[in-house]
Amino acid sequence: MSGINDYKHFFPIDGIQKVCDLFEKQLRSDKEADLALFSIIVGAVENNLTNIKIGDKDVNLHSNNFVKMKFPCIEWDEVRSLHERFVNLMRTGVDAKLLSGAYATRDLVKKVADVVWNSLTRSYYKDRAHLQSIYSFLTGNKLDCFGVAFAVTAGCQVLGKQDVHLALSEDHAWVVFGQDGKETAEVTWHGKGNEDKRGRSVGDGVSARSWLYVAGKPVVCTRVMELAALVSSINTTLTQTVDVHEVAQMQHKLLWLLYDSGHLDAYPMALGNLADLDDYMKVPNITKENNTTSSTDDISNVQMDNTQRPDVAGLYAQAIKSAKTYYDDRHVYPYTLQGGYYHRQKMYKEAFHAWASAGDVIRHYNYSRDDEEIYKEFAEIANELIPQLMKAESSGHSARSILKDPECFASLLRFYDGICKWEEGSQTPILHIGWAKPLVSTISKFDAEVRAQVYIVCRPDSGEVLEHQEPDGEKKETTENGNELKSNNSENAEMTVREQLTAAVNSRPRVTLYSHKMAALKPLLLAERLNTHALQLQLTAQSQLQRPQVPTKRRDDEDQNACFPTARAKRARRER
Repeated sequence: MSGINDYKHFFPIDGIQKVCDLFEKQLRSDKEADLALFSIIVGAVENNLTNIKIGDKDVNLHSNNFVKMKFPCIEWDEVRSLHERFVNLMRTGVDAKLLSGAYATRDLVKKVADVVWNSLTRSYYKDRAHLQSIYSFLTGNKLDCFGVAFAVTAGCQVLGKQDVHLALSEDHAWVVFGQDGKETAEVTWHGKGNEDKRGRSVGDGVSARSWLYVAGKPVVCTRVMELAALVSSINTTLTQTVDVHEVAQMQHKLLWLLYDSGHLDAYPMALGNLADLDDYMKVPNITKENNTTSSTDDISNVQMDNTQRPDVAGLYAQAIKSAKTYYDDRHVYPYTLQGGYYHRQKMYKEAFHAWASAGDVIRHYNYSRDDEEIYKEFAEIANELIPQLMKAESSGHSARSILKDPECFASLLRFYDGICKWEEGSQTPILHIGWAKPLVSTISKFDAEVRAQVYIVCRPDSGEVLEHQEPDGEKKETTENGNELKSNNSENAEMTVREQLTAAVNSRPRVTLYSHKMAALKPLLLAERLNTHALQLQLTAQSQLQRPQVPTKRRDDEDQNACFPTARAKRARRER
C-alpha cells in the first residue's frame, strides 16, 4: 500500500479536475491503491455536496431536476486525520494472532467485519443514500450494505492481507480471500439484516438459486476494480427527484477515466452506470443553463489511445457483452438498463427485446424475498412502463405500430415467460392479480392475426437454455433492427418437416416457453378470440408450482461454476 503522503500535493481538492488527477496518478502507478484514502476523498466530496437543502442560498435549482453548487474544499489535514483513525481502528481492534500466515483466514475476515459492524450506530436506516464511503463511516458511524463490505476489504488491506477482495452481485456484496480467492465470506447484511451470516460462506445462497448471488458469477474485483466499484457506487441524488450536477459530473469523468484504462471491461454494472450518466449529461438543459459550469463539452469522445469512445447505445451493448463474456449471462441489469434507454428514446420494439432478454436471465433463479430490488424493477416494467406505452401506441393508426408487429408480441411472451419461470419452485408467489391484469390487458391489444404469426414452442420440462444464448453448434443471425433470427439445427430437429416448412415460408417469429404457466396458456394466446377472463384466472392460479426435476448434469455444471458470489451497491433509479 503506497504512502498517502504521495498524494499530499493534490490538496486542497477544490475541483473535479483535481479528483481526476489524483485517480489518474494512481492508475499510472505500479503501487496498490489505498482504498481507505480514496474512499475518504470521494466520500468527502459527495457528502459535502449532497448534505444540503434545496432552499439554501448556494443551491441553484434548474428546470431539469438537478442543482448546481460550489465545489467544496477538501483539506489534507482532514483527510490524513480520518485515514489515521481508520488505520488505528483496524490495528487496535484485531488480535495480532489472527494476522499470521500468508493469507487471510475466515476468523480474521469475520473479526474485521465485527470491528466495522460494532462501530456503526444502530438508529438509522441502513440503505439510505450517501452511506457507502469510509468518510461516512468515520464521520457519522453509518454505512450501507456495500459500504460495510468495502470497509472490510479496506480494513484487511490495512492489515496487510492483500488476498481479500470485494465480490459484487447486482444487489449484494461480500469478500473473497485465501489462495486464488477460492474462499468466500459474508461480511454485511442484505435487506432487513443478516447479522448471523457474517463469516459464513455464500455457498448456500448460490445453491438456493437466488438472484442475490447471481449463480456464483459475481464481479470479483481486482484492487483497481475496487476503485471502480467505489466510483460506481457514488450517489448523485439530493432528493428522490433532484440530482447534484457536480457529483454526477465527477462520477461521469472518473468512470470514463477508468473505462479508458480498461478497468470496466469486466464490470457490467459500472458500464451501465456510465451509459446512464452519459445519457443524463447530454440533456440540453444541463449543458446550457449555466455556462460557468463545465459540461459534457469537457468530456472528449476520444480515448487515451486515440480510438473513438462508444456512444450511449454502444455502452449499454458493451455492458451486455461483458455479462455474457465474463459471467455466463447471469446478470439482469445490463438488459433492463438497455431497455430503459430504448424506452426513453421511444424505440419500443428494441425495448421489448431488451426486456425479453432480461426475462431470459431471471428464469435461471428462484424468487425469494431477498430479491426485492429486481422484483421492483420487473414490476415497474410489467405494470407501469409496458401498459403506458401500449396505451399510447393503441391510440395511433401507424402502419409501423408495435401492435402490428409479431416480433414485439414474441418478445412480450419471452418477458412474461421469464417471470413465470422465476416464480416456479419459489416459496413466494409473484403473479398476483396486480400483475395479471396489466399482462392480460397488454396481450389483448394484439389482434388475432398478429398473435397467430408467432410460432410458439413449449418446453417446460427441459433444461433452461437462454433463448438469446445458443449452445455450441447453433448460429445466430441478426436483422437490421437488431432482433435475432435463429439458424438452429438442434431445435428444428424436434419440429416436423411440415412445421419447418410452415415456419420458413411464413418467416414467423418463434419463441420458446419454458414455464409451465405460460406453456399452458398457448391455446388461449393463439385463439382467434382472446378469453381474457380465462387468461387472468390461469395466471393467478397455482402461483407456487412445483419446479420440475432438472437433469443432474445441468445442476452439476452450475455447482462447478459456483465458486464465487457477487455484490453491488443499490442502484439509484434515474427518472429522466
